[in-house]
Amino acid sequence: QVQLVESGGGLVQAGGSLRLSCAASGRTLSSYTMGWFRQAPGKEREIVAAFSRSGTWRYYADSVKGRFTISRDNAKSAVFLQMHSLKPEDTAVYYCAASSCSGSGCSQRPTEYLYWGQGTQVTVSS
Repeated sequence: QVQLVESGGGLVQAGGSLRLSCAASGRTLSSYTMGWFRQAPGKEREIVAAFSRSGTWRYYADSVKGRFTISRDNAKSAVFLQMHSLKPEDTAVYYCAASSCSGSGCSQRPTEYLYWGQGTQVTVSS
């Protein structure tokens, strides 16, 4: 069992930056591929970024490539999402999640994730 708690969301102007954190308790994070998802009102939950449990690959959605960076610190049981050049369309609730899958393909599917945080709101004003 893994418990995940996100923090770092807030209101920011377009072009600004935020750093989301996900603190984990329970089993070690090194056993999981970690992902960040987001869900805007009226839209489906979508993958933002993922970091393999092996540490060998990172996946980014096309919409955030070059602007967002996912990182993890297994020793501190934490995962981070650094977001730069934020746009109004980045506004959503952001969720941290843990998956036992090992491939970048399966890491994009919310159904592959076993554990989820409660989410943190990110609002980007124009």
